[in-house]
Order: sequence, then C-alpha cells, then structure tokens
Amino acid sequence: MITDSLEARILAGLDDEQREVATTLKGPLCVLAGAGTGKTRAITHRMAYGVHSGLYKPQQVLAVTFTARAAAEMRTRLRDLGAGGVQAKTFHAAALKQLQYFWPQTVGGPLPGLLDHKAQLIAEAARRLRLSTDRAAIRDVAAEIEWAKVSMLTPDSYVRAAAGRDAPAGFDLTTVSRIFQSYEDVKVDRNVIDFEDVLLIIVGILQEDPRVAAAVRDQYRHFVVDEYQDVSPLQQRLLDLWLGERDELCVVGDASQTIYSFTGATSRHLLEFTHRFPGAQVVKLVRDYRSTPQVVNLANRILAARTAEGARSRNAPPWPEPLELIAQRSSGPEPTFTECSDDEDEAAQVAARIGKLVEEGVEPSQIAVLFRTNGQSQAYEQALATAGIGYQLRGGERFFARREVRDAMLQLRAAARSVGNEPVPQLVRDILANLGYTAEAPSGGGATRERWESLAALVALADELHANRTVDPESIFTLQDFSAELEERAAAQHAPKVQGVTLASLHSAKGLEWDAVFLVGLSEGLMPISFADTPEAVDEERRLLYVGITRARVHLALSWSTARTPGGRANRKPSRFLDGLRPTTARDAAAPRQVRATRKKSAGPAKCRVCGTLLGTGAERKMGRCADCPATYDEVTFEALREWRRESAAEAGVPAFVIFTDATLVAIAEDKPPTLNRLATLPGVGPSKLERYGEAVLAVLAAHPGA
Repeated sequence: MITDSLEARILAGLDDEQREVATTLKGPLCVLAGAGTGKTRAITHRMAYGVHSGLYKPQQVLAVTFTARAAAEMRTRLRDLGAGGVQAKTFHAAALKQLQYFWPQTVGGPLPGLLDHKAQLIAEAARRLRLSTDRAAIRDVAAEIEWAKVSMLTPDSYVRAAAGRDAPAGFDLTTVSRIFQSYEDVKVDRNVIDFEDVLLIIVGILQEDPRVAAAVRDQYRHFVVDEYQDVSPLQQRLLDLWLGERDELCVVGDASQTIYSFTGATSRHLLEFTHRFPGAQVVKLVRDYRSTPQVVNLANRILAARTAEGARSRNAPPWPEPLELIAQRSSGPEPTFTECSDDEDEAAQVAARIGKLVEEGVEPSQIAVLFRTNGQSQAYEQALATAGIGYQLRGGERFFARREVRDAMLQLRAAARSVGNEPVPQLVRDILANLGYTAEAPSGGGATRERWESLAALVALADELHANRTVDPESIFTLQDFSAELEERAAAQHAPKVQGVTLASLHSAKGLEWDAVFLVGLSEGLMPISFADTPEAVDEERRLLYVGITRARVHLALSWSTARTPGGRANRKPSRFLDGLRPTTARDAAAPRQVRATRKKSAGPAKCRVCGTLLGTGAERKMGRCADCPATYDEVTFEALREWRRESAAEAGVPAFVIFTDATLVAIAEDKPPTLNRLATLPGVGPSKLERYGEAVLAVLAAHPGA
C-alpha cells in the first residue's frame, strides 16, 4: 500500500496528462509526447509509482532508450524517486548483458570480442576484393552496412531491399553487397562481432531457444521504450521477443522528431501502435514547459507548413498529424531572423549577440550554436575565440577523458574510503581545491580556465545530487555515493554541464535544451541539405529544424548568409522552411528580376579560339580550343593553379579533379579572367564552385599574371 507522503511525492507537480501516464500501470500504453512536455518525468514517475504501489517489482521493469546519456539520466531520476532497482539501459546495453549471460549456455566458449569501430575491418574487406577506398568511402560503406543490419538484411538480401537507395559514392549496390559479405568474413577470421551483431545474435538465441526466451520473459515483466519513433526493425524484433504474447508495454515518442531514418529508424511502429494493440490507451502530452510562447508558436508553424506542403504535393506521402504544442511558460522575446553577407559575418554577428547575452546574465553553458553539418563549426569556434568567449564542441574530447577529471575522480575515490557519512558538498570542494578549484573563476582563459571549469562542473554536480538524492529527511548523500555516481556516469559518458557555449550539430542536439539557441547556416543546400532530393528526405530536414527550434527555452535566433566568403557572389537563398515565417526583405522582392537578369541565352556551337573549327568533346569545349592546337597559357600561371588545386584537394580530403578538372584549369589559365563574373562564364565553373573557389582562383591569377 503506497503511503500518502510517497504518493504526494511521486504524483505532486504532474499535470493532468502526466498524472494519467503515471497512474496507468497496466496494459499497452502509448504516450505521444511533444518536445518539452515532460515525457521523461511522466514515465519515470510512472515506474516509481508502480514500484511503490507494489504492482511492480523494480528488478522486473526494463526501460530502454537510445543513448547511454539518456539511460543514465533516467536511472538518476528513478533513484531520486526511490526506485533505483529499475533497469534503465540502451537497447545495445540490455542486449549485450543478456548475450554475455546466455552465450556460454547456448553457444559455448568465450564471447567474441566486441568491435568498437568498423573502419579498419571494412578497409581490409575492400582490399580482399581488390577495391580501392578512401576514408570517406569507408565511412559511407560502414553506415550503409549498419543500415542493412538494423533492417535485418544479409549481404544476399541487401541488393533487392536497397533498390532505390543511393549507394555510397564510387560503388553500386552489388559492390556494396560484396564488401558487406567480405566484412562479415573478416569478422569471423578475427573472432569479433559488431554492435549490430549483439542485437542480431540475441534475437537469434531468443527465437531458437524457448528456455532462454522463457528466462528473459520471467525476468522482465514490464517494459518502457523511450524515443519510440527511432526504433529500427531489428530493435522492434528484439522488443517483440522480450514481450512474447504479453502487452505490458509503455511506449513514448513523437513522430515529428524522427530524424534518424538514415540509420534505419522509423516512426511506423509508433504510428501503428494502436493497430497492433487495439485496446491500447493513448495519452497526448502537449503542454510545453520548456519554451516561451514565441518559440512554441514558431515550432508549431514550421510543422503546420509541413502539413500544408504535404497536402499540396502529389509526390509527398500523407504526413501524420503533428502534435500542436501549448506553451506553459510566460512570454519572452520574439525569435529573430538575420541575413548576413557571408559566413564570416554571420559567425561574427552570432558571437557578438552571445557576448551581449552573457553580459545580461545568461550563463555560457545555457547557450548553443546549432548547425546542419560539423564542417560549419570552425567559423564559430574562431569567432567565439576572437570574442574571448569559451565554448565546448559537442563530439570533441569527452568530459571524463580530461586529465583533471580523471585526477579528481582518483582523489575523490581515495577520500571516500576514509571519511564517514558527512554531507558531500563541502568535502568535494576541499578535495578539489588541491587540484586548483577555487570559489571564484580565474580571470584568464586558456587551459587554466578550462581546468577550472571541469572542476567547477564536478562541484555543481555534487551540490545538485546532494539536494535531489534524498528519499526522506534522514538520508545523507555521502562522498562514497558521489564517487560511485561519477564512476557510473563515466561509463555512460553522462557528463555534467560545463561552462562554455555549446557548438553542436542539429542531430547531436536531440534531447538537450538551452536558454538561448542560435540556428545558423539556414540557407538552401544546408537546410534542407542538398542531397535531400525526395519528399520524404526534405520532410526529415524540416523535422530536424523543428528539433533545433524546440531546443530553445527563451532566446531563439535564426540566421543565414548570402555568400560563402567575403566579397563572394551573393547567390544563396534562405531556407524554404522559413518562407512565410521570416520578414520579407528587399532582396526577396528583387529575386525574380535577378533570376531573369542572370539567365543566359545559348551561345551556339563552341569553336576553337585558335583555328576556329567546331569543338567535338567536352574537354575541348572546356579548354576552348582543339586538343591538337597549341596552348596559349603561361606555364607558370598554369602550374600555380595546379599547385593551388593540389593543396585545396588535400585540405578537403578529395581528389584534385573534384576541385577543377585539368581542362577547366587550362581554360582558366588561358582566359585569365579578371573578375568573378568573367570566371563564371568559363565551362566547368558552376555557381557552387564559383562561390567556393572563385576568390582563391582570382588571387592565384593576380599573383601570377604571366606574360
């Protein structure tokens, strides 16, 4: 029987819909939870309520999610609610634990080693087939093999199932299938398995051995799946085998936040949940506690435009009706839309606005700059460094790998053996003072400031856990408890917050939130990304922008630039997703006229500039002369262009011809264009290459004017 005080503790503060989730303890339950609506709070309180009511045994509850950080956060919340015995893991962690236990009984012998990265073995697999690969190709093939395996495909079934997919650059689907098989052979030879194999093998064992399936189903009686919109076919199959014929399942998700379809994730299982379980109860969480009404309004409008677009397009599938969020916070500033002249200008303006927010009292750790691709981060790293603003690059050095953090954990662990049950906050301060922690931040920057910020993050975590980790007034959160918590967080890479502006890709920002968010680079080709060439792919890009918008609590800034480099051609357009949302500019009104003005008429058949005969090949047309006619360029100029191309290709990690072909370089060397407009008339110099390399080419020509 649950006590009144515990009932008050677990259910207090929940809204009506969250309370409905928390008190619905039986049968299939589908929670459709919009961004910022407290889904993690609702499901952790549900599990805790079930445990304290006596309906759930904590060891028989399994909650699964998709990142180690999310699982660690869930475990922390459950412990805070006195339900620390509940298992909260990622799909892979849960499957690996089961595989380690059942492998000796079912297969025998030691479990093969677990492969951390596929790259080396894929490279060997390609060499066995006498195929040449570079780093980018290996990365793309690895991603394709992962997609195939989570889609439960074999090398033999891959080609037919992948029809219509774009194969990794330089390969066709049949070649990918051969590399896939070769990769599997290499793993057998090395006696290793990859992360997808963990799920595939345990699925095979559960399917083929009724005793193992019965043991797992006896162990776990109640299941909770977070971020259910991101489940892959393989993960769904594993979940089905865990369940058996039972229906004690609670799923939580939002189809509007499906942004990982390229990895095999699909929202189909979430959308079809009530078809599989006709009696399932459905609860919608739409009260947004994270963001101001201004941010919520923009998020709703982004998805409303998506729905209207799907209705207009014959090729677009019928989009599911999005959840319309209802803001619960007080009013805040309107989101801003800023058009900048170039990437450098955009980064400088963002850094200046961040500096102003910090002066106004916003903590740097509560500010994020989010972009579509990781390659966009460099300009913002430079701009923030120039402005003297600290930053952390999400995906950079991991917090628990830092030297000062490892030293701190060693000292805390050693001290925990000798101290008693004393409150932890002051103890942690005293111990970390030996490593350089002070109550006030150092005035300088650089390594000293970074070291202090790491130690300060540990102190802040100790304060937070001391305040939250109490089941009753008599309990004490000790140094031993804190040391154990750090060990667990280190294993899960569940890092505390560190002072400094966060730079992150939109994909890596999923599940996080900040007081102020800057969404940058919102131009066509980046948002949506240029290779999103189907209605489904474009819609996923829109959902990705929606996820970015809903990361912001108060301040939201959206920006784009009209040119890549200072002085470059201003031929970029703002993202189509901002149409109808951003203020109309004079440039927008003039756009149709500009397009008409730059449209060229066909110049007719190309002729050799030397002998006047018609040019017959693409290479000749690019050079502007017959292959047999003498060159008219200066050798020094041509070699300077070739050297620039070689350096640019090495820096970008691409073959030289990707920058410009030899024929195009010859045409440039012979014509010696003095302006970008003249350079744009040469064959092989399209708008994207003009924007990317035009200024550099003119600089080379200016430095080597030739004869």
